[in-house]
Amino acid sequence: MPSFYYGGQAVIEGVMMRGRSSAAVAVRAPDRRVVLHEERLESQLYRSPVARWPFIRGMVLLWETLILGTRMMLFASSVAQPADEHAEQPVKPAAASDPRVLLPMLFSLAFAVTLFFLLPLGITGLLSHWLGTGTVSLLFEGLLRLGILIGYLALIGRLPDIQRVFQYHGAEHKAINAFEAGEPLDVAHVRAASRVHTRCGTGFLLIIVVISIILFALLGNPPLVWRVLSRIVLVPVIAGIGYELLRLGARFYHVPLVKMLMAPSLALQGLTTREPDDTQIECAITALDAVLRTDGTLPAEPRAA
Repeated sequence: MPSFYYGGQAVIEGVMMRGRSSAAVAVRAPDRRVVLHEERLESQLYRSPVARWPFIRGMVLLWETLILGTRMMLFASSVAQPADEHAEQPVKPAAASDPRVLLPMLFSLAFAVTLFFLLPLGITGLLSHWLGTGTVSLLFEGLLRLGILIGYLALIGRLPDIQRVFQYHGAEHKAINAFEAGEPLDVAHVRAASRVHTRCGTGFLLIIVVISIILFALLGNPPLVWRVLSRIVLVPVIAGIGYELLRLGARFYHVPLVKMLMAPSLALQGLTTREPDDTQIECAITALDAVLRTDGTLPAEPRAA
């Protein structure tokens, strides 16, 4: 299994890529130029050996994605939709401790936990007269959580602005797939790559939902207070387990049984990716090229950004 996987996420009018030593975000400005920002990953969170332990690394990844993703999303917004249209330089990404980062991040985390964990629990509780408190209610809660996830992704995907973000999500996947296949990172080769990926965060969400069904079923039906707390405090544990399963699935995807088990994960990416245009692909290539050069991980053939 590779010691490091390159990956990223879509941002407003751009793509962020995370390398071993740095993270880079490439954003399309209103004047059509690509603005690139790259920064070293200096935090001990990224460098600590403990952060690379199995199961722990999934929790670290979740926290990292929240902080780094929020910072880069705010930076991308400042480039794509600048407050001062005459400013020559975009605003630098805010620090991780900046309230502009912490408040949206905490709100997003609270929203996700409430929508995908507490809401299904609450609805199941309201229907307990018909469902009872045994296996049926736990299964209903899990299936309801899955339905909310699919419905939420389908609904937000109808928004024009989110559709563009999903196009950049597709561009990010295409660039990573082309790189991992050993193809040159130019627009033609990246365009030909698949826009679904075995390590996608959408698939990660689906795995989390499935694991939560199993884990909460094992916990049974303790008093309501403990059920509510379990849906909150066990999220990092579920993320840690889910990340390991995601890595194993990506490693053994060539095995027919694993391919069959991962089919729903790849299918769900149809809701969160769209086919990108060449300008969006250029952003993904620019960001990936930056972190690869910083890491010294360059393919044999020349690459165009």
